[in-house]
Amino acid sequence: MSDIENKLTEMRNGFAAVSAAVEAISKQPAPKPEILDRQLSGNKINGGLITNFASTGIKDTATSPTLLVANDGVTVTVMRVNTIANPLTVEGNLTVKGEITATKLHVDEISADVRHERTGPLEFKAENGNVYSKGLIWTGAGNTRQFTMQGGPDRLFSSESLDIAKGKEYSINKETVISSDSLGLNIVNSNLQRVGTLESLRVAGALTIDEHIYYDADSMRLGIGISTPNGAVSIASLDHEFIIDATDDYRFKIGTWTTSGLDIVTDDTKRISVEPSGDVVFASKAVFNGKIGVGVKNFATDADITTAGPIRMQGKKTEVGSGTPTSGSYALGDIVWNDKPKPTGYVGWICVREGTPGEWKPFGQISA
Repeated sequence: MSDIENKLTEMRNGFAAVSAAVEAISKQPAPKPEILDRQLSGNKINGGLITNFASTGIKDTATSPTLLVANDGVTVTVMRVNTIANPLTVEGNLTVKGEITATKLHVDEISADVRHERTGPLEFKAENGNVYSKGLIWTGAGNTRQFTMQGGPDRLFSSESLDIAKGKEYSINKETVISSDSLGLNIVNSNLQRVGTLESLRVAGALTIDEHIYYDADSMRLGIGISTPNGAVSIASLDHEFIIDATDDYRFKIGTWTTSGLDIVTDDTKRISVEPSGDVVFASKAVFNGKIGVGVKNFATDADITTAGPIRMQGKKTEVGSGTPTSGSYALGDIVWNDKPKPTGYVGWICVREGTPGEWKPFGQISA
């Protein structure tokens, strides 16, 4: 065998050995790559899945996708955060199934149907130095209802009635102002214009009722239809005034203060009239169950009628004298009774012809 053939044979055997070695290597499992610490850098990972990933600040133990990072934001299925150190803006709805504890809460609107438990007062802060129109407002069913602070002067304004529970009261400085059935004892001024039935009403000072009934506390006088009464009780109409008053001699007077007459009526019918001149007129009969004195202050009680002057009966005048009249006008039948009768004298004189003083004749001679 030539030297060239030997070389070729050696080459064939070498190629066969390399082929066998390559085939043997291809049949062996690939060894796990060994990546040393701090050896993975740059853009070395694209696609694929990294499991059981951990670093100094990150630990991934998820078995399904829970975090998605995209250009428009981060999507997290469930997030548990102990502290958010920077301001946070939530665009959209936020649902909290638990408690919110906040040092200060700023909101533009609250819509809630839950119980609010507070350990401090509900505070409304001023905006631009203005605290007015702040408070509680109810909307959505008819007119807007409100309980708010208003100015001019400062006051709490309620658009609706306030209903206090039975047995409770409204107080000012711990003093009762009004309860369900009474006004407070300190209520001394009022402009009441209409009240119901009053019992045990006490008034201290002047009193005016409907600009028609007046009581003057200084003079202790009551006027009906007159503001300056001339009696303890006065009733006035136009330019007439009726009074009841006490006199300086411990008596009482009743009648008219003005020059008008006075009528005493029953059944709205005039029975007795006192004329402005002083005349008393009885519209019907007059019955006196006692003695009558005319023109006298003191008179005997042994006569029903005692007069200080002449009387006239059925047009005939009767008087008492010591003789026939020498003056005055007399009519036929007038009689003068002798006030000094004596034996053989006459009982009196009778006018037999009218005149001034007329013609008189004695009558009724007294025996000796």
